[in-house]
Amino acid sequence: MTRAASETGQVLGWTRDEMAARVAQDIPDGSYVNLGIGIPELVARFVPEGRELIYHTENGLLGMGPSPAPGRGDPELINAGKRQVTAIPGASFFHQSDSFAMIRGGHLDLCVLGAMQVSQQGDLANWSTGADDDIPAVGGAMDLVAGVKRIFVVTQHCTRTGEPKLVERCTYPLTGLRVVDRVYTDLAVIDITPAGFRLVEPAPGVDLDLIRARTGAPVLPVAPIPPIALIAERSTDA
Repeated sequence: MTRAASETGQVLGWTRDEMAARVAQDIPDGSYVNLGIGIPELVARFVPEGRELIYHTENGLLGMGPSPAPGRGDPELINAGKRQVTAIPGASFFHQSDSFAMIRGGHLDLCVLGAMQVSQQGDLANWSTGADDDIPAVGGAMDLVAGVKRIFVVTQHCTRTGEPKLVERCTYPLTGLRVVDRVYTDLAVIDITPAGFRLVEPAPGVDLDLIRARTGAPVLPVAPIPPIALIAERSTDA
């Protein structure tokens, strides 16, 4: 996938690594986290200094570390996407059914997933376009969005052909209804609110007009700071 470009051809927004690093900034210390395939996998590389995150994978590992250097991995130590990973000290291995019991029991704090579409209500479509040659089943994603406490999505803002991935209503088969909390794209960080999409932070060089032009639903501006917060800030400065 290519990065967004302005009308003048200037490359805009965050790279895949920068998107993953931005997600990592928002994951609280001590969280138990499941990472999806693709850009979400990169998040494990960017844990902020002084913060510990415990990564879980559906095939039965708690305490997953980053991908090994080329030629240094164990072919039997893989994540749910069949990519080689490492294990941190204290990691534990267990049956896949126990792994899904953790998910369904609400024991994971956060999941980071990719997406084909996210609606302004927080509906997620991330497993199929409905085409005849698509994969035949949703897999573990439906369990994750139903059982994990918070869902972050990280994805390109538009498809390769320029179609918005953030839309008014999903047209692809759904993974879950009203499950997404926050979306990270190459153009912006956007919250799902009762009023729809709300901008949290634009990427460098990106403004609200561009974000709105490349989104298939209205995008509210960054929320104003409540007056009480301003008063507290001024008191602290004084």
